[in-house]
Amino acid sequence: MSTQKKAAPLLAAYLIVGENELMRKEAVVRLKGRLEPSLAVFNLDELEASSELVPENLLASLNTIPLGDGPRIVIIYSADHLSKVVSEALVSYLSDPNPGCTLCLVAEKLARNTRLYKAVAKVGPRAIVDCKAKKRWELPATVAKMGKVHDVVIDQDAAQELIARVGESTTMLDAQVKTLAAICCATKQVTKADVEQHIARTAEVKPWYLLDELCARDARRALSLYRLMSAPSQIALTALVVTRLRELICARSLAARGSASELAET
Repeated sequence: MSTQKKAAPLLAAYLIVGENELMRKEAVVRLKGRLEPSLAVFNLDELEASSELVPENLLASLNTIPLGDGPRIVIIYSADHLSKVVSEALVSYLSDPNPGCTLCLVAEKLARNTRLYKAVAKVGPRAIVDCKAKKRWELPATVAKMGKVHDVVIDQDAAQELIARVGESTTMLDAQVKTLAAICCATKQVTKADVEQHIARTAEVKPWYLLDELCARDARRALSLYRLMSAPSQIALTALVVTRLRELICARSLAARGSASELAET
């Protein structure tokens, strides 16, 4: 008897929603993996929300009987831009969906109080696939995991530098990690120097990267980042620098009197 875990049956509908583009793409790939490869051309319909998408054609696709024993999957990208009439048609469809078809809505944002969101949520507890954006402090670990997927080790400094240069888009980060993995295939190690040498800066310089270099007392690096900033507000920047300096003074004072454990509370 096979010990392979049987995949759970697909629901009638899924909503893949969130600002993490890479997670959205991976979720779609997993769903499409449930199709019989030889029949995918018949059982997969990928659509983009646009003015050309009309309820009649969409409902015809959703109500089509799948070919073979596998499911039929209809994917609608940019579902947060669906017209009202199409959205309402989907709400009505979900009250009595085609049992042989799975509807997948992909959206960057979709309010929970919309009728469409509520209709998909009623399908089942796994119907909403949350792809929320990673917080800034979570990104270095995420980049390190991307490195493992591409068979390289990325240290903390290299990950921070890559994020500073590319931005916080997980799709862009993954693409650059793949590039670095190909370049550093001999050593299987990506360093900050590798990132500086091979990855061009395409993201706008954020003020906190400048503050981090000031804290590290790296004047050359701080001035370099300042030159790359796009017309920063001098008043706002001065306020941020003063605030960071006050935080450092506070931290030094606490450490000097043996109360370093209180740093996290300040």
